[in-house]
Amino acid sequence: MSQKQLSAITGIDQSDISKIERGAANPSVQIMLCQFTFKNFRSYKEETVFDFQATSIGEFEDSLISINDNSPLLPVGVVYGPNGGGKTNLLLALSCLVSMVSQPINELGKSRQRGIIQERTNCLPYLLDDESRNEPTDFEVFFRVNGNEYRYNLSVLEEEIVRESLHWKTIGGKKTGAVFERNRSEIILGQSISKASINRTVNPKMPYLTFLAINYDIQVIAEVQRWFESVYTINFGNPSTEKTVFMPQEPSIHEKSIQALNDLGIDVNEFYFDNDRQRIVTQRTVKGKSYELFYEDESAGTRKLISVLPILLNALNEGRLVIVDELDAKLHPKLLRYIISLFKNKSINSKGAQLLFTSHDLSTMKNYIFRRDEIWFAYEKPEHGSEIYSLYEIRNEGNERIKATMAFDKQYLEGRYGADPYLSNMLSDGWK
Repeated sequence: MSQKQLSAITGIDQSDISKIERGAANPSVQIMLCQFTFKNFRSYKEETVFDFQATSIGEFEDSLISINDNSPLLPVGVVYGPNGGGKTNLLLALSCLVSMVSQPINELGKSRQRGIIQERTNCLPYLLDDESRNEPTDFEVFFRVNGNEYRYNLSVLEEEIVRESLHWKTIGGKKTGAVFERNRSEIILGQSISKASINRTVNPKMPYLTFLAINYDIQVIAEVQRWFESVYTINFGNPSTEKTVFMPQEPSIHEKSIQALNDLGIDVNEFYFDNDRQRIVTQRTVKGKSYELFYEDESAGTRKLISVLPILLNALNEGRLVIVDELDAKLHPKLLRYIISLFKNKSINSKGAQLLFTSHDLSTMKNYIFRRDEIWFAYEKPEHGSEIYSLYEIRNEGNERIKATMAFDKQYLEGRYGADPYLSNMLSDGWK
């Protein structure tokens, strides 16, 4: 596989180029997120759990990801809710943890595979409470790499590591082993890495996982490092993101990107970066004659697809997790539905790639697109803290779960799922 799978360029401002790490990749590795838990981060005061573990419901069972039939995982998760409800902060929490671990490794040239390294997110606690603002932010991520499951915990207060631990077990196994445990400067090594040669003195602001990945070649650490470096995080709510185009250098990914554009009704023969003109160029053929347009002259929707499709297709090719804020922005609902279908189609998503995104597009909140446990809601509680829950968790007046046959979008607009949409508020007596 080429070492230049994705490179980032922009036809507008070269200072907006994203950092791309180019290292060896291993497409055979299966890397999947099971669950993410965090507490005291931005608008989230209480412990919050986002789950990619599939519940025992019957919808879209053929789309689930599993290793040896053990605890199937979801390929897609979508978060709905009003502005200010906490959708973006949920994604930022996971992005914060990923960047804290992987960014120093990348900066020192010790990465084991390519990654899209975005600007590091500050670890900001919940500030609307006198106690929370002085307490640590807690993260826990539970994930799989090949036949192993890992739980990594990190607690941060004013940029310093308060607590940290890494545990593992085989998938389906009962015995859990500690790789290391840390309480501020005190570090205890588990049997798997306990050696006199391993330094236990580390900068208080650096995760010990990062320190080990940079300085040692340890198999268990390499597997965990691979998961963190496999995550792509993209925020289309950030104006600079829209200026950046991720150009595929792998021929097969480039060809699939053009094919996908054509499937979506965008009749483009080619797109490339012209070194002479320092511009991104698209090509079309009309009545047998070839014509060119500059990237910035394309429609906003076309520009977004040209930017995001190579990332998504590369994630599908290598089995990565993609986190996208406002994936639906500037996309027709049919285009968004197409992207979702790529991850839910096992013949296409054969490597176990996952997609987590936020959306305001209710036209895709359908029972023929999502399972109930793939739909999540974020909302702001009366005391201004955020909370999330899945559609599967909601029960009606009779204490029954929402049925899979219901019109999810219609019931959401009627306010039956909480996370009150604007429309129900605007039609209320109070608004009148």
